[in-house]
Amino acid sequence: MSSPRETFLRLVNGVCDGPYEDLADLYAEKTHVMHPFHPLKPPPLRSRNELHEHFTAPPPVARTLIRKPVDVTIHETADPEVIVAEFAYQGRVVETGEAFTVPCVFVMRIRNGLIIESRDYIDPIASARAWGQLDSLLTALRPQQSATIEGTARP
Repeated sequence: MSSPRETFLRLVNGVCDGPYEDLADLYAEKTHVMHPFHPLKPPPLRSRNELHEHFTAPPPVARTLIRKPVDVTIHETADPEVIVAEFAYQGRVVETGEAFTVPCVFVMRIRNGLIIESRDYIDPIASARAWGQLDSLLTALRPQQSATIEGTARP
């Protein structure tokens, strides 16, 4: 059975190095994983199966990121199941050579070596930029155009 610290490190290193098919095994069958800072407000991931789909889904753009966790600080709390981990994913985009850093803070509850709850605060702008999705994110965040009586669109 892994400690919360060991489980977290297996997760972030696995996100960088794979195998992605194994990452969901770090989570309990029933879990609650949220991304509170994600601007599109995706629903929580509530099961190991949903997490498997999350980790193995193809990226929205054909980009290859080489990354590693850096500046890792793990804070233990008064509750032995809960840790707060500060870190960043740092790397480069293979296709463009562009360097990136994506700051993160995870608040996790890990019981018997399995993640049962996690709030993953990931810088959404830095992440979208690294994945080449910044324009798509901005488009998704813009209010939909509304038509006027004359049939012209306005913001």
